[in-house]
Amino acid sequence: MTTITTRTVEYPADGLTMIGYLALPAGVDRRPAVLLGPEGTGLSDVERRRADALAELGYVALAFDLHGGRYLGDPEEMLARCMPLLADPDRTRGIGQAALDVLRTEPRTDPDRIAAVGYGTGGAVALELGRDGVNLRAIATVNGLITGRPGEAARIRCPVWAGVGSEDPIMAPAQRDAFTAEMQAASVDWRLVVYGGALHAFHHPTVDHTVRPGVGYHPRHAQRAWHDIVALLAECLPVTD
Repeated sequence: MTTITTRTVEYPADGLTMIGYLALPAGVDRRPAVLLGPEGTGLSDVERRRADALAELGYVALAFDLHGGRYLGDPEEMLARCMPLLADPDRTRGIGQAALDVLRTEPRTDPDRIAAVGYGTGGAVALELGRDGVNLRAIATVNGLITGRPGEAARIRCPVWAGVGSEDPIMAPAQRDAFTAEMQAASVDWRLVVYGGALHAFHHPTVDHTVRPGVGYHPRHAQRAWHDIVALLAECLPVTD
């Protein structure tokens, strides 16, 4: 296994002190980089492990924070924080841009070769960066099929991959259709993968669907979604020695 190094990074965003997690591949050369966004509950060991896995593949990876170092395990608290955020694209973009600035200024990062990958709210952040015209090589969003302000998807400059569970009541068929219609109308290079039988947050091992209806882990599809994201990165943001 490749030796990687990791550290936490503090930076301001949305009036909070965010605590992100940076994972660096072995070596000293510049590498392509991935901005990694968490579910609405916030940054956890799940995203930290994903950042580690990306660093092992040769990427600089920054798993960014949403809630100033907090993990919002209580669904009501999480919704109270995330729903206003998702309704305000400028705030969402601000959170993403602050993390992107940290990633870009990391000496190991090739600032012209960055992708954004996100889950749930983190996926919405990735999409809003694209709608803001940020120079990204790829965008991937799982469960975060959020539509944007009219016409702004035309600013997306890279392929967009989206994944969703077929039984996700939050990202229901009408939401999926609105998202894909937005992407198609803007002539975005997009694709959508629907994972049969999967619920919301199917990729996240710690979720408990007995506590939150419509939410549940699907280990087989979680692995497939990860493989699909890695394949997207290999296509759009290949690591070259």
